[in-house]
Amino acid sequence: MKYLTDVVVTLALLSLAVWLYSFSSPRKKGPLFPGPHPLPFIGNVHQVTADYQHKTFTQWAKRYGVIVYARFFGQPVLVLHSVHAANDLMEKRGAIYSSRPPLVFLRELLGFDTNPVLLPYGDQWRMHRKWLQALLQDKNALESYRPIQEREIRRLLAALVQTPDEFASHIRRFIGAVLMDITYGHMALSLEDDQFIRLAAKASVEAAEAGNVASTLVDFFPLLKHIPTWMPGAGFKQNALRIRRELKIAETTPYKWAKEAVAAGSARPSFVSSLLDNLSTDRDLTPDDERNISGVAGALYSAGTDTSGTTLQTFILAMMLYPDICKKAQAEIDQVVGTSRLPNFSDRSSLPYLERVLLEVYRWNCPVPLGVPHFSTADHTYCDHYIPKGTIIVPNLWYMTRDANIFPDPETFRPERFKTMTVQTTDLYDPRKIVFGFGRRICPGRQLADSSVWLAMANILACFNISQSAGDFANYATFTPAFSPGAISHPEPFHCQLSIRSQEIQKILLELNLESTC
Repeated sequence: MKYLTDVVVTLALLSLAVWLYSFSSPRKKGPLFPGPHPLPFIGNVHQVTADYQHKTFTQWAKRYGVIVYARFFGQPVLVLHSVHAANDLMEKRGAIYSSRPPLVFLRELLGFDTNPVLLPYGDQWRMHRKWLQALLQDKNALESYRPIQEREIRRLLAALVQTPDEFASHIRRFIGAVLMDITYGHMALSLEDDQFIRLAAKASVEAAEAGNVASTLVDFFPLLKHIPTWMPGAGFKQNALRIRRELKIAETTPYKWAKEAVAAGSARPSFVSSLLDNLSTDRDLTPDDERNISGVAGALYSAGTDTSGTTLQTFILAMMLYPDICKKAQAEIDQVVGTSRLPNFSDRSSLPYLERVLLEVYRWNCPVPLGVPHFSTADHTYCDHYIPKGTIIVPNLWYMTRDANIFPDPETFRPERFKTMTVQTTDLYDPRKIVFGFGRRICPGRQLADSSVWLAMANILACFNISQSAGDFANYATFTPAFSPGAISHPEPFHCQLSIRSQEIQKILLELNLESTC
């Protein structure tokens, strides 16, 4: 009821703003792309569901074409359902399509103003990108992380032996531990006992639950951010400021720990320690320096844990539902690696079927169905249609990875599809070139994420058979995989059985278990 009151009062305050805003809408300089018919003032807001918006947009694409124009209140929005169009605009014309929408609620109220994922295209973003490229795209740097990834894989396997039913929790710990070490130089042993991981997990849940109708409206009508917190209708702002404090604690606590370790001379190599050393060589660090380092470090950790975690859970789900594919991938690993050791990065080029399984995991459940929106900074004409300056560009990645013209029978998990594609088609529609974004805003951590996911897949398949839980067999006979709504598409909770494949593997896992307890 509290949020309902907030919404009613907020809408009343907006009546004049909506009327004034309608006069500021850009004048057309040519035909717009087709789209659903808007209503006065609200545009197409009433036609978009709160959940699974990518599916609503997919229905629009079937009716209006692969580029759909809509208006949400006075805000022009272009939804792209074509890889070709996405590359044309966000890659080839990145100078005007690489910014982000204002995102008032996230950047100004929740305090994500130093998060490189959400920053507008400009000097601050370029500085952050330079930092991240040195960390995440340098070949030597990536190779230096392999011992961390392999150490955490051993811990993951040992944990799966002890409590296989908790595979989702173990996967989150694996991804979180890799990123926590690379980012801060901190070795995280468990989800439950590690302060930094607990803080980050709590903050992630709070941020995901922060949105409601009133908080969304502030993005379309930025004046609402100035409403005093004591005023009726300002509940969204009170909630945002409370969550902002939680987020700031989660971001600054590991940063301060890493900074103190650097000062004490006990810091392990990490993103934070490297930046602190480099920036303080010729001058003292400024408060802005520290805010930016802390913000980028927090984004590096949080962005990677959710997306890579959901990818690995999707992999487990697919292997359970498609046992023939699981066995085929295991047979390839057995032939190349054998059973006397575990797979490592040097085996990757010799495991082509496993590579296709990974591609199909990305395709089958795109981790971020609508990506992160881009924002046009100049008027532009594309395919004889006008795109106004200030248009939000939404890439429907879910549609692109399930386009039946490219991926026949898209609901079915079938890695073999990538073997029969032409080289040109495979290159253009490689799911890795879709799910990690486009152009200058492509995910800078894609290589690290991809290598961590591959290593986990290879080792889990080498060690465990993945099957339906015995008590759930009847249910899974007609089981339809379900994925959560929201910005990130998580598999809905499911049960499965992980069993050690052989005595040889059991011996290796026993040694890992002893190692992990030392």
